[in-house]
Formats: sequence, C-alpha cells, structure tokens
Amino acid sequence: MEILYFLVPFVLLGIGVIFVAFSGGPAAAREAYRSAGRRGRGFRILIVLVYVGAGIGVPAAVISGRSEAEGGVGPLEQRRLSKQAEEGKQLFKQTCASCHNLDAVNARGVTGPDLDEIGEVSRTRVLNAIKNGGTGQKRMPANLLLDTDAEAVATYVSQVAGR
Repeated sequence: MEILYFLVPFVLLGIGVIFVAFSGGPAAAREAYRSAGRRGRGFRILIVLVYVGAGIGVPAAVISGRSEAEGGVGPLEQRRLSKQAEEGKQLFKQTCASCHNLDAVNARGVTGPDLDEIGEVSRTRVLNAIKNGGTGQKRMPANLLLDTDAEAVATYVSQVAGR
C-alpha cells in the first residue's frame, strides 16, 4: 500500500505530461481539454487502453514468471528437504520466526539474532541454544522445543541458515 502512495503521484504527473505533449504544448492542451475535440477524445481512449493493458499485463507477466519456492530463497529454492527438515521448517515458522530472522522462511523477527548472520550454524549449536535458551542470558526460554521437535528445527536451521 505504501508503494501506491509513492507511485500514484508520479503516474498522474506522467499522464499530464503525456497529454500536454500529444496535444502540442500547454496552450493546445488547454484548448483540447476544453473543447474535447477529436484528438482529445482519441487520446483519452488510447491512454486508458495503455494503462489498463499495462496494469493487467505487467502483473500477469510477473506472476507467471514466479515458481514455487521449496526450500526458501536463492540456492535453496530447488533443494529438496527431508521429512525431518520439513517438520523443522514448520516448527520454526510456528515457534521461532516471531523472534529470529531467517531468510529461508522469510522470517523477520525483532528480538532474537539473525540466524543468517551469526556465523556457522551447526545442528549441535542450534540444539544447545534451544536447550539453554539461546546463550543462556534468559532472552529466550530454555527448552522451548523438546526431543524430536528440537532435533527437527536444529536439522532445518543448520541446513538453511546463512545460505
């Protein structure tokens, strides 16, 4: 929505400039607008068709060019996940994504560290962080996930963090 607030004034300005240019200058544009002569009417129809065509065509081209992301972004898109890693991905989204950043699931948490930028993220490191509550500074609840759930998240995060 914010993009619309930015783009709409420029689009309206562009329409105005095009109208003035096609009318033969500011004086001719005023006259064409007032009289709504043949050139003015044809131009109005043409500009509406161009904008409607672009408004439908450009989004359709962008949407049709996208593919289903399996593992996340970049090199992770084509990567197949094991059943355990897929479970870990879902658990991470449910339990961890509100606090941590992780590009693979488009997580944008605000309180925890960015898991893509904290260095090497091994399975053991993730398991210890889950068990101890992060680094032990009580910013993250200890044992937030247990047993197979913790192992699944550790497997997933260690495979995708920083990639």
